[in-house]
Amino acid sequence: MNIKLVSEETNISADTIRYYERIGLIPPVPRNENGIRKFDEEDVRWILFSRQMRNAGLSIEALIEYLNLFREGDTTIPARVALLKSQRNDLQKRIDTMQSALNRLDFKIENYSSHVVPNERKLKSF
Repeated sequence: MNIKLVSEETNISADTIRYYERIGLIPPVPRNENGIRKFDEEDVRWILFSRQMRNAGLSIEALIEYLNLFREGDTTIPARVALLKSQRNDLQKRIDTMQSALNRLDFKIENYSSHVVPNERKLKSF
């Protein structure tokens, strides 16, 4: 398959697929005599795996570290689980921060006239 077909099949842009290959989130993809990437099902599985891990909240750096551990074999399973737990903790902190921001915004919306307007009137125009 070429990159256009893989992009359509995975719903991941060709630019993202190229980026994943460039930074090592997927193995190097073989190319034909014209330099065109020739993806197989294994390549597609790697693309989908990397996207799923990113969608689960892993940073690029953490995913690269995870894949390096994966390449070292099963002895790194505890380290991989620890990395995922650490990423989960980081994600929970971001969720908590966003929830707090959402709560503040909800308060401002619900109390706009009594809270926001009086404070706006204290501001000087610029």
